[in-house]
Amino acid sequence: MTVILELMRYKNCAMAGLAAVIGAAIAYSAASGDILWILLVFVTVFLITGAGNAVNDYFDAAIDTINRPERPIPSGRIKRETAFRASIALFAAGIIVAYFTGKTLIPFFIAVFNSLLLFFYAFSLKRKVFIGNLTIAYLTGSTFLYGGAAYGQDGVRITLVLFFLSILAALAREIVKTVEDMEGDRKEGAVTLPIRIGERPAAYIASAVGVLAVVLSPLPYAMGLFNKYYLFAVGIADIVFLYAVLLILKKNPSASSKYFKVAMFFALVAFIAGSVLNRA
Repeated sequence: MTVILELMRYKNCAMAGLAAVIGAAIAYSAASGDILWILLVFVTVFLITGAGNAVNDYFDAAIDTINRPERPIPSGRIKRETAFRASIALFAAGIIVAYFTGKTLIPFFIAVFNSLLLFFYAFSLKRKVFIGNLTIAYLTGSTFLYGGAAYGQDGVRITLVLFFLSILAALAREIVKTVEDMEGDRKEGAVTLPIRIGERPAAYIASAVGVLAVVLSPLPYAMGLFNKYYLFAVGIADIVFLYAVLLILKKNPSASSKYFKVAMFFALVAFIAGSVLNRA
């Protein structure tokens, strides 16, 4: 069981689930519906995110022997076939839970679409120039959208701004990660953005997207979704984002990727603080 949780990258699953819960909580405060759906939102996103990570490891077993030899498959702690079967079971479970979530079938359709997208991302999309980065950025942002979708079209409308901000932050980090993984990707024949246009141009694009995310970060406050306490909390995230940008410009993609992840965590904390305090 422990190796399955590691295969799923359960911490990432929990963060994705929490992001979806934030979207659902914001939508719940502004729309009618069952509060139980918030729990179902978390479970769905946790399972489908874990499924996507598992199937990604299945298809990336060869690359991971170079880039991440400690992962469950290349380290020999789980067989590729077992990882694949686990991913299919997790996808199915997540979609079933999604069917019973929300006042409409919007969450179900998002869950099915995202599951298919995760599979095809792992199978081929991640090796397409920039398309793979955009795919993961969308999937990251869609967690907030999925949470809002539990409360119908009004919930989707309310969480759109969080969806777009998350896309920008995730896109910047995904580009940095492709810079970090250039050696393994090149050996496997993957054509990523830095391999196609060069490490420095890719770093500049990641930096520009990261800075844009910082510039637009006050939008939820301006739209009345969060109050002034959000601005303080997101300011901390913005500082870390800018530091991550500085690191990639200084040709340190490994450290930059880590700090982008830390910044995204603080942004999530800002969303929580803004959401809770806005209802207090």
